[in-house]
Amino acid sequence: MANSTSTDHDLPGYALLIAAEPPVRHPLAVTAQLPPLAALPPARLVGTRQASAVQLANPDDPQTVLTCLRTAAAAEGHLLVYAAGHLVVDTRQHRLHLALARTTARTVRYTALPWHWLAAELRHRPPGSTTVVADLAADAGVWQALVSREQALDGPYALYGAVQLEDRRHRPTPAYTRAFAHILRTVSATPPAHVLHEEAVGAAVPDVDAAATLWLGGVAPAPSAERHPIGVPVGVPEPRTAPGAPTAALVSAAPAPPAAALPLADPHRAISEASRAGRHAEAAAIAAACEQNALRGHGATSPEVAHWIEVRAFLAFAEGAVDRACELWMRGAVTRLMAEQPESHPAVAEAVDRAHHAWHRVTEPGRVRELGTELLSLRTRVPGKDGAREDVRQRLAKLAEALSR
Repeated sequence: MANSTSTDHDLPGYALLIAAEPPVRHPLAVTAQLPPLAALPPARLVGTRQASAVQLANPDDPQTVLTCLRTAAAAEGHLLVYAAGHLVVDTRQHRLHLALARTTARTVRYTALPWHWLAAELRHRPPGSTTVVADLAADAGVWQALVSREQALDGPYALYGAVQLEDRRHRPTPAYTRAFAHILRTVSATPPAHVLHEEAVGAAVPDVDAAATLWLGGVAPAPSAERHPIGVPVGVPEPRTAPGAPTAALVSAAPAPPAAALPLADPHRAISEASRAGRHAEAAAIAAACEQNALRGHGATSPEVAHWIEVRAFLAFAEGAVDRACELWMRGAVTRLMAEQPESHPAVAEAVDRAHHAWHRVTEPGRVRELGTELLSLRTRVPGKDGAREDVRQRLAKLAEALSR
């Protein structure tokens, strides 16, 4: 796994293997994959002449894991950290955590390992000396946040692996870990980390749902017509429908134009059908996968990415998450403005108008104020018609007056 100099290769390496299964109905079965990894010679795992390894199977105390992490971070040679299990977010600070053996939804802050601890402990290591391999599962909210880059697993290390969506329709398996361990057992010498990752992705693809898998490390396997009928486009025109139109029609109204990688099936239609059937997580997963592909193909500030953000907004609105829909439509508008679309562009105006419409359906005072403040700023650039900016200002003023009583 080392991508370093011969001097680094001669230093003793270190591997820290962490796998945990929280008490949920369908845990990602990662602890069963730990023995095959631990049975490998540590030097083979790390890719150095000599190495040692420590495994933590189903740990239940984040402080214990932190102590082991600090020991690993002090290693002189190349370091491999393997982390497998479920990603969760605490409700107070909304930070990513690796769930441990006793973690429940209510105890995340006390029983799970904060992911930012990983970055903090590894930040002092020499550049290029650390590899993190992750095989993770996450619910729809966390998974979508990772795909859209609202949350990130990045840090001062090379990161490889997979995050799979887990919901009623998706039951992820540790296919990436199985492939990873099998390759290391069969090769004569440890390949470079990026090569090992690419081979592991290729071997794991038949056992995962590509539309519900986020690959870490920049590898996106080519779609297969037999296994993955839902394709991912990279260029899609903006929807042109009335603000009150049903969401199912909104996401399927505009066909995709010719693009660098044409879909094998129309994702708008697939999203529409899933939304009509009430399969909101599935629809959101398809839209998030399309956004991820647009992000890779066109960059974060592009109309293509903005469109898929707006599709996610439509889905949130249909699901009744009006505050989330408002937030996403504003993000779509800002993305278009950063892509140098003018304030007068119809797609920019439409996104802001839809955000404004959704904002009026938000009732929680804190969210009204938070979203309204952002909307007021956006209305300065995109004023709209019929006194739209004044409407925002007046509602915020009335809210402030009511809260001061």
